[in-house]
Amino acid sequence: MEGASTWNEESSGSGSSDGEEDMEMEEKVQGGKEEKEKVQGRGVYVPGQGPPPASGEELVMDEGAYRLYHRAGTGAPCLSFDILRDSLGENRTSYPLSLLLCAGTQAESATANRLMVMKMHNLHGTKQASKEGLGSESSSDSEDDDDDDDEEKKPQLELAMVPHYGGINRVRVTEFGGSQIAAVWSEKGQVELYNLREALVAVSDPQAMAAFLREEQAKIKPIFSFAGHMTEGFAMGWSPKKPGTLLTGDCNKNIHLWTPKEDGSWFVDQRPFTAHTKSVEDLQWSPNEATVFASCSADASIRIWDIRAAPGQACMLTTNQAHDADVNVISWNRKEPFIVSGGDDGALKIWDLRQFQKGSPVATFKQHTAPITSVEWHPTDSGVFAASGTDDQVTQWDLAVERDDTAEGEDPALASIPPQLLFVHQGENDIKELHWHPQCPGVLITTALSGFNIFRTISV
Repeated sequence: MEGASTWNEESSGSGSSDGEEDMEMEEKVQGGKEEKEKVQGRGVYVPGQGPPPASGEELVMDEGAYRLYHRAGTGAPCLSFDILRDSLGENRTSYPLSLLLCAGTQAESATANRLMVMKMHNLHGTKQASKEGLGSESSSDSEDDDDDDDEEKKPQLELAMVPHYGGINRVRVTEFGGSQIAAVWSEKGQVELYNLREALVAVSDPQAMAAFLREEQAKIKPIFSFAGHMTEGFAMGWSPKKPGTLLTGDCNKNIHLWTPKEDGSWFVDQRPFTAHTKSVEDLQWSPNEATVFASCSADASIRIWDIRAAPGQACMLTTNQAHDADVNVISWNRKEPFIVSGGDDGALKIWDLRQFQKGSPVATFKQHTAPITSVEWHPTDSGVFAASGTDDQVTQWDLAVERDDTAEGEDPALASIPPQLLFVHQGENDIKELHWHPQCPGVLITTALSGFNIFRTISV
């Protein structure tokens, strides 16, 4: 099963990848006269602004817009993943990078699915990163030297897989009791918890990997499971304030609270939190208050709850018509009282919790032309967030940016772009989820039908 994983070389590298025939576009879009004049000169295609590329025209990646860019394939596509914190340190900005991920597959048959632990390492920066002094190479290196180093600079992927019956809708990982615990929402209607200890050892040591494949892989089972939802779901979130405490929400509009017990199992309250009238799509704990969480739903509402109240009375605040359609995803800012939401209407909305009862967002952005699939605030910069949509765009935003009203001679099409939009990344097919790496500033990871992208732009 090790052979199921592949790395796609950077399109800027000397080796050609199987995906190079796909149309790709990764471009910087930013306010300000100087940048926009540069954009005009390159003939940039901005989604939603002007006609799409004509027949025979090809979108090409702007290599100078990325400090890091890699692609990886894992066989069956992954609907969801999470980033595992490691012991390599905080604020890592020099290359090559090493990352740990946990993901779940959506294979064609139920028996072909896997819960995967991935170690991506030897991730070198782009030539742009070298110019900025972030890589191990000098900007004065010759092209011949670069060619000689190609083999040493190839990205590496170690993969430990655990058999899982049924497609995996969502994966969320937390550290609890000295181990990394993965919560897995199965399409079969169960939520299962896995201890990732053996898989993490395997991806870090070749001998341990051999032993894992030979003796442990087929034996790994969930340490706990809950089938009380009676249907499948997607919403899930570990508490950042109470270790081991979990929320799960299903397509039957119910939310259940999990609390850890001293015997190593969990108590799942059979009394669901009820107020939504349709499927619960996403759940987010407050980063500051241990008893408060937010939810969003296909009923178009966003709700704020307090678990100190009885489940039937725990909904404290509601915006009933948060979007014009299903609210798919939410993210709670770690430093400011803001929630960002994304819906089937393609809109991104910023909610100030101090004004939440008014039912009006403090900002709305409509760059995306199709339903939003993922949103997440930057882990340290409280004004920055990223979003993805079924229009195959990943967008990066900065709320602190304001339009320069003194700019002259702007292209009207570019002038209509919100100044808060920093970057539009494309080249992926059917993007499902994105996460910022909490220990590698600016590094964004996405999963899509086309595989994983790992990148850092010059904007963040």
